[in-house]
Amino acid sequence: MSIRYTPRNAHGWTLIELLFAVTVVGTLAALATSSYAQFRKRLLIAQAKVDLSTFMQVFERFRSSNNGSLPLSLADVGLAGQRDPWGNPYVYLNFATVQGKGQMRKDHNLVPINTEFDLYSKGPDGESVAPLTAKASRDDIIVANDGGFIGSASDY
Repeated sequence: MSIRYTPRNAHGWTLIELLFAVTVVGTLAALATSSYAQFRKRLLIAQAKVDLSTFMQVFERFRSSNNGSLPLSLADVGLAGQRDPWGNPYVYLNFATVQGKGQMRKDHNLVPINTEFDLYSKGPDGESVAPLTAKASRDDIIVANDGGFIGSASDY
């Protein structure tokens, strides 16, 4: 039986080198996961904004062919059952069908944000209440200023 001498650097990595490599790969994976989550969140919000903008165009076509009146429901314009990127149904409220201002979306001064209708997504949590300042409404994607603003309730 012979004992062969081999230099230390001739065979594989040391334990320290392996631990360092695993640490670097873990750090990069954590950064990539975080970046991807933020990218996906922005993508879903952008999709909801595009959907709401498309709904507004459909409403304008409906108005032009119906003497300026708005649809009473999303079903009237063929949008019944439409869901936002998080799987929740979009919400449309024609003010002609409600009494009082209780259901209307309201800003921080509790003033309705639209004059004729509300249209919004309940956002990622699927929960919403009329005042935009409420915690359940902060992540909603809304149409405000009668279509002049489409975006996150927290940005309004």
